[in-house]
Amino acid sequence: MWAAGAINTLAVERAVVTVTELTRELVSIPSYEDETEAGDFIEEWLEREVGGDATIIRDEAGNVIARKGDPAAETLALVGHHDVVEPATPQVRQEDDGEYVVEERDGRLYGRGTADMKGAVAAAMLAFRDAEPAGELAVASFVGEEVGGVGARHAIDEGFAPEYAVVGEGSTGYSSPGVTDVAVAHKGRRGSTITARGVAAHASEAEAGENAIYWATEAVSLVRDLEPPAVEVADETLEGSVVVTEIDGGTAMNVVPDCCEVTVDERTVPGERAPLERVEELEGVEWTVDQDLPPMECTDEAFAETVFEAVDAAQPVAPELVTKPHATDAGWLAAAGTACVVCGPAEPGEAHTETESVSIDVLERCRAIYRQVAESWLA
Repeated sequence: MWAAGAINTLAVERAVVTVTELTRELVSIPSYEDETEAGDFIEEWLEREVGGDATIIRDEAGNVIARKGDPAAETLALVGHHDVVEPATPQVRQEDDGEYVVEERDGRLYGRGTADMKGAVAAAMLAFRDAEPAGELAVASFVGEEVGGVGARHAIDEGFAPEYAVVGEGSTGYSSPGVTDVAVAHKGRRGSTITARGVAAHASEAEAGENAIYWATEAVSLVRDLEPPAVEVADETLEGSVVVTEIDGGTAMNVVPDCCEVTVDERTVPGERAPLERVEELEGVEWTVDQDLPPMECTDEAFAETVFEAVDAAQPVAPELVTKPHATDAGWLAAAGTACVVCGPAEPGEAHTETESVSIDVLERCRAIYRQVAESWLA
């Protein structure tokens, strides 16, 4: 077990090449809409590198989950996902059957998925291979995170229930540039539709109908007046939001509309929701929740402190406990009872961009952090 601040120099030097090469290989594999090949790569790598020391499964959804250590002990999971959002044209090598472009320059790797989040998955795979875990250690790479946590939800439904998890989404650059922090909470997202239904009529006889757009605008006014929720976490105020983002109604210039739909984007916070259901008190209005990605808050202070100490030991600048504005698979795990923190190499503004990239030094740092947490979290 490593003492705080005493990260093994040889282990870090070994990772200088290995974590970079593993990230390059994983990033180059297309995994937008079809994650099969990337899942194959992760599964085969774990079989080859860890083999009989671990139990490795590939579930029906395509998730790859491996475990090693004491199965009777509590479980710590290193969690990531290997799906990506649609790559931009420059991020795809057209002459190589759609292989993704990966470039290294100025100490960074560029390419779709480097930051979100195959770099963190590579770091977790290496930490899983090299660690002598304090209890049972799992590494999980999920599918479908970018489309609502499909893989995480399937795994949880099938019994994936670690007591603790480090989710490798981005937490670098929140307190200061280049500093990897520990996120102990993040917002969720609830997307919903307000539907107003009226009665169609010719616009020259408007009184014969019921104008759905008028009813919808009453709902919009109600939404505008709602007070977004806010909670205090890690000496920060985590503020939610409620925003009307789309409106669609009417069929012709001379027809009183009988239907109007309004889309609402709501950023939720742990334990609080805006009372959007109040729109259903209005005449002719229905409210439907289309997507509900849960927020996350780590209430296990001892676990958060253990991760914080590992992060502090891995870098010369002191990290901070922070919050994230984005939903992650940590929300699904936390809702199922897992104590989660988010700690990973991606920086704000990198994910989902045409110039997506990740720092190689920070990849190496995260690989060391994950290993130290795996070996010290039950101490």
